[in-house]
Amino acid sequence: MAVNGVSNNNSTNNQAGGNAVSDQSLSQSDFLKLMVTQMTNQDPTKPMDSTQMVSQMAQFSQVAATQQLQTSFDSLSKNLTGDQFVRASAMVGKEAIVPSKVGTLKDGKLDGAVNVGTAGTFVNVQIKDKDGNVVRTISLNQPDAGLQQFTWDGKDDSGKALPDGVYTLGATSNGTAIDTFVRGKIEGVGASGTDGTYVQVAGFGGTLLSQIAMVQ
Repeated sequence: MAVNGVSNNNSTNNQAGGNAVSDQSLSQSDFLKLMVTQMTNQDPTKPMDSTQMVSQMAQFSQVAATQQLQTSFDSLSKNLTGDQFVRASAMVGKEAIVPSKVGTLKDGKLDGAVNVGTAGTFVNVQIKDKDGNVVRTISLNQPDAGLQQFTWDGKDDSGKALPDGVYTLGATSNGTAIDTFVRGKIEGVGASGTDGTYVQVAGFGGTLLSQIAMVQ
């Protein structure tokens, strides 16, 4: 069934040629106007199927509700990101412990930590040079479960001071490998378009807020 009102609008749009169309989306108001026009111009001998009309209206309402929900989620996401940025800014100058398998020895000192899963187990930290040689083994004895911190004085097992630089960290609990961490000062805050807010940790680099194990 041809709808004259709609056909005239299309003709006008075609005559517009290269004019830019600012909004090609169909709003709920436009949809209702279209439905009223279609009902007004319908053939009296072949009226519209009311079931089909209700179905179309229900589908449009569902799409409109989904679009509104997405808009709300986008707005909430932006607000949360902004709130995270503000909260992270308050961390600048504090110490953060972040997961890492390498650490930077600076001025003869490297602060780190290990995540002990079971209390009472023998925990050892091994530090390796760039060639993979174990230069220092630090025993933490039998600590409690949880995050246990340690400090390396930059010396090897014989007491010789080693040069500053990047070293590999490893740790075991009763011979089973466990996670290692490094500690550094938070020097700045940034925002990533996809991952969210991150902080810049001295001697480590950028890390997401969700990856920080502890702030001191």
